[in-house]
Amino acid sequence: MTAQFIHLHLHSSYSLAEGAIPIGRIKDLCLQAGMPAVAVTDTNNLFGALEASVTLAGAGIQPIAGLQQAFYGPDFGLQLQRGGRQPCLVLLAQSEAGYQNLLKITSEAFLNSRSEEGACAGVDWLENRTDGVICLTGGYDGPLDRLLREDRKTEAKSALQRLATLFPGRLYVELQRHADRDEESVEEHLIDFAYELDLPLVATNEPFFPAPDDYEAHDALLCIAEGAYVHQDDRRTVTSDHYFKSAEEMAALFADLPEAIENTVEVAKRCAYRPRFRDPILPRFAGEGDEAAAAEARELERQAREGLKARLRTHEPAAPESEYWDRLKVELDIINSMGFPGYFLIVSDFIKWAKREGVPVGPGRGSGAGSLVAWALTITNLDPLRFGLLFERFLNPERVS
Repeated sequence: MTAQFIHLHLHSSYSLAEGAIPIGRIKDLCLQAGMPAVAVTDTNNLFGALEASVTLAGAGIQPIAGLQQAFYGPDFGLQLQRGGRQPCLVLLAQSEAGYQNLLKITSEAFLNSRSEEGACAGVDWLENRTDGVICLTGGYDGPLDRLLREDRKTEAKSALQRLATLFPGRLYVELQRHADRDEESVEEHLIDFAYELDLPLVATNEPFFPAPDDYEAHDALLCIAEGAYVHQDDRRTVTSDHYFKSAEEMAALFADLPEAIENTVEVAKRCAYRPRFRDPILPRFAGEGDEAAAAEARELERQAREGLKARLRTHEPAAPESEYWDRLKVELDIINSMGFPGYFLIVSDFIKWAKREGVPVGPGRGSGAGSLVAWALTITNLDPLRFGLLFERFLNPERVS
């Protein structure tokens, strides 16, 4: 594929109750449009980054990992709003280091946000977390557009200068052109700022749905998300232009600013990382190396034996106690031979913590309920001997998974 334009600000269905393009559909749209790359930038999360990476790369399309992150802070001249959407920046991962920085930013936003509108990050959190990250100014919902719509030109320029300092050589002034929006009123100022500060322009369309015909259904989705009605005026809306436009449509839309189209390809070329599947990484419950495995096996046996004694003291056995101890030994031998003692210890650890902290935990479900070791460790609350449950349905040396 030859690249003319790349979508760098796009919402998949992982923009919860907001985006309406499944990852698989993004792949199909790119193939139909002959678009060799695309950035998935969901609102305040990277939930779809791995699925997008695998699905798109498998079809020969370059995936660009990113997100649209909400921010607040005096750097933008915008204080934290209650009951309103915060200004957003689009952040794209150039490298693995950049992707790790995006993970840190969005994780901290979820853990420490002070916004009633969801995960919102402080601008100061970007300090020392921008290496390997390309920033777009956010378009209509970005801080610059918002400040300019409020006729706060000086503050908008200061915010742009602050971003240029945080993202040296990696900041793009984002332009959007949708019908029925007052984007035109701020565009001239954005262009002037970009030329004055020697910053590149970039064009985006911010698709929320695949095609124009999907607009009404998407509008209903936004109503459902906000508990509003279609006929209400005081609710969030997007335009019928927020669909996956082709490169030709975008080139025609920005015919007077071809550099903004060309820079989308430049950004895509600068992004050279994608998340990949990897095997689970479990921490060692005790120590490192070969000795750690033996230590975990000993610790599992100790906890399981003590746990079974406690269970038998408080529960009437459903069989002779010797059967319980024989079953425990068999299970421990299988668990250890398959290399799972650490797994049982870790699960037991967080289940016990949850119960101590009053976090609801179920009694056990699926084949795991057939484990006497799990019952002894209080992972489950079902006595497998009482109900004739088979451990081999859970772990079986002949069926390793």
